Amino acid sequence: MRNFRWDKKYLYWGVTAFLVIAAAIVFFQIISNLSWLGVALKRLLEILSPFIWGLVIAYLLYPLLRIYSRNVFAPLFLALLRNSPKKDKLQPKLTRGFSVFLCIISLILLLVGLGMLVVPQLYLSIERLVVNSSAYISRADEWIQRTLTDYPEIEATIRGAFGDLSEGIVKWATNNLLPEMKGLLGSVASNVYNVFRGIYNIIIGVVVSVYVLYDMEGFSAHCKKLLYCIFSLEASEEILKSVRFINQVFMSYLSGKLLDSLIIGVICYVGCLIFRIPYAILASSVVAVSNVIPFFGPVIGGVIGTLFILIENPFRALIFGVWVILLQQFDGNVLGPRILGNSVGIKGFWIMFSIILGAGLFSFAGMLLGVPVFVVLYAFLRSLVNRKLKRSDLPIEPEIYVEMDRFDPKTGEPIPKTEPAPPEKKQRKPLLRRK
Repeated sequence: MRNFRWDKKYLYWGVTAFLVIAAAIVFFQIISNLSWLGVALKRLLEILSPFIWGLVIAYLLYPLLRIYSRNVFAPLFLALLRNSPKKDKLQPKLTRGFSVFLCIISLILLLVGLGMLVVPQLYLSIERLVVNSSAYISRADEWIQRTLTDYPEIEATIRGAFGDLSEGIVKWATNNLLPEMKGLLGSVASNVYNVFRGIYNIIIGVVVSVYVLYDMEGFSAHCKKLLYCIFSLEASEEILKSVRFINQVFMSYLSGKLLDSLIIGVICYVGCLIFRIPYAILASSVVAVSNVIPFFGPVIGGVIGTLFILIENPFRALIFGVWVILLQQFDGNVLGPRILGNSVGIKGFWIMFSIILGAGLFSFAGMLLGVPVFVVLYAFLRSLVNRKLKRSDLPIEPEIYVEMDRFDPKTGEPIPKTEPAPPEKKQRKPLLRRK
């Protein structure tokens, strides 16, 4: 022990080994108790769900808050308090307070109006569809009999298949659909705890959104302060730039898509009233909700609405199908680009890929948010690729890579593609005729 010399490096390596072993043990315990971690995380999300809903509500209402502040209450209180000595203090507070109040009132009126307009009509449409299903089936059977009188073999085949299908539909509607709807209402009435829990989450979420909306700039300032405290100045600027880009993509996409779907639903309902199409509220609601999903949404809404109307009136179903096709063409070529602008900016293949991947991972929420999430990831990846190419003194324009074959290893200049020369045709020797 006399030859042992204490040095700081032994302490350093000892602490390092201890931390590595402790981290390995903690990681092994986490992996071994993933079920416990999942339960704890789920419980934590349940506790924080009112605050999460409040943040989501505040995020969605913030553009409306800015509109009310800039265009309504700021000029109003500026004119009312122009002679007041405290106008510099009162005007911002009154503007923000009344703007938040009007935002919450607008949200409540929108939800109540949609609920009173859509929910009763949806229930009545579905109940009417189920009650009259036998009459619709008999009407379709008479139509088949009149149409296929001269073709008895085809009539027998179609009648058998139609009979099995109609019997299955009637049994499903009678035994499953209506009892489940009534059972759903009964479960809501009986499960008082879940109802009050949902009401509690909504009320607390609205209250949280009021606090967040009233002091949005303050919350943003505290987040920036914490960011600059943890990271360097350059890293903080890059993070803020990324956050602003994500906010711009999500806000422009979600607000634009919701507005676009609302307009399409209203136009579809007006058209259904003009053409006297049955189940106008039901079909228009399906079209509006499905239109939120890009690429596949219009097809899904049109098919579902046409099937509802087809049972009662095939001719009106044909009119509805044509009307939806025209409406979606108008949305895709005129209304959608004007509202959404360049918020997507990716090709149709990647839109379809992001929707399928999002739906497989997170169902409807993934279908709705898959496109903006993919746009953000795509933009970050493109930024990294372009930055790497610039560091290597290589061009970033994709047109150059389309026209080029490779880079010259000596000069670094792109070498354009050269089409291979066509192979020379061998001249055939003339055949000597035999004399």
